[in-house]
Amino acid sequence: MRIAAGAVAAPYRIVHLTSVHPRHDTRIFIKQCRTLAAQGYDVTLVVADGKGDDEKDGVAIADVGRLPGRINRILRSTRRVFQNAAALDAHIYHLHDPELIPIGLRLKRMGKKVIFDSHEDVPQQLLDKPYLNPAALRLLASVFASYERYACPRFDGIVGATPFIRDKFLQMNPRTVDISNFPLAGELDAPCGWNEKRDEVCFVGGVDTIRGAREIVCACALLRSPTRLNLAGQFAEAALEASVKAEPGWQRVNELGFLDRAGVRAVLGRSVAGLVTSHPIGNFLYGQPIKMFEYMAAGIPVIASNIPSWRTIIEGNQCGICVDPFDPAAIAAAIDYLVANRDLAERMGENGKKAVRDRYNWGVEAKKLAAFYGAIMKSDAGARAA
Repeated sequence: MRIAAGAVAAPYRIVHLTSVHPRHDTRIFIKQCRTLAAQGYDVTLVVADGKGDDEKDGVAIADVGRLPGRINRILRSTRRVFQNAAALDAHIYHLHDPELIPIGLRLKRMGKKVIFDSHEDVPQQLLDKPYLNPAALRLLASVFASYERYACPRFDGIVGATPFIRDKFLQMNPRTVDISNFPLAGELDAPCGWNEKRDEVCFVGGVDTIRGAREIVCACALLRSPTRLNLAGQFAEAALEASVKAEPGWQRVNELGFLDRAGVRAVLGRSVAGLVTSHPIGNFLYGQPIKMFEYMAAGIPVIASNIPSWRTIIEGNQCGICVDPFDPAAIAAAIDYLVANRDLAERMGENGKKAVRDRYNWGVEAKKLAAFYGAIMKSDAGARAA
């Protein structure tokens, strides 16, 4: 394996663990695991998807098998993940799911280095769940928050997916860093020029209520232009899917389902703008939606919720329009405006692309990840020498 400049002199074995994410997850595999492998680490990713063992881009993939149901995933799959992880006898273990925190504590008792990667603010995420009553949700969120405060100070490092999550964990563990899920340079460059774009806008990602699915489809019924919506994602709830498809605006929707990265690139390339109009609740208030940065990376303007932290990025870089996500008429007006003003839309797209090139890209985050691992390795070497 080629070792990049500044890489480790001898291969440390690193194991990334997930019981829920797909093996080629953008954050875990494409960005973190491949970056560490390129730095000269011996990297294994343990998954539970039932697709078998594999090796790709210098990363070994170990599959513990897929089990049906949420309870099986939480109990039996995590047990299998632990058994596989322990057998690998790595130097550092990197956990990507909150249900793996008990595994991390067991690995710590075995003398291993453990990192917990918090993709979301889990207590806040629990409060947004629709399938439990509010009192039960508050109790569950409080219990989990207490467990985080117990477990996370015992880990060797915490990775937060946003600065907000980083700041929360810094109060528990001083070795905490934010590693944002920013786009890879060049991955989403448009395959065609602006003169080839259609009268289309796009939404890419999970299709659910709090991500504004209903308001977006209702906005399609209010469009004055002939614009259509490219909907690239899967519905989270059958009831939502049925009700949204009954809306008049659904006649303007190109339903594309889940797309691979090449498919996403093609859709962004032919669209005039990208929508990220999530409701201003929970994690969205302080999050950094990857789709917003991917639209920017593809060189198309963003129609985004007027959440303050999002508005700072969009208006600060002059790369889109912020709207009230609960107002279909405002969403429709923004779509019509950008479709009718292609020169302005193109300039906004170029501004967003420049912002990604200069700051919001994985190259910047990869350096932070490498430095973070370097610090943990250094502490490990110092402990061994002592």
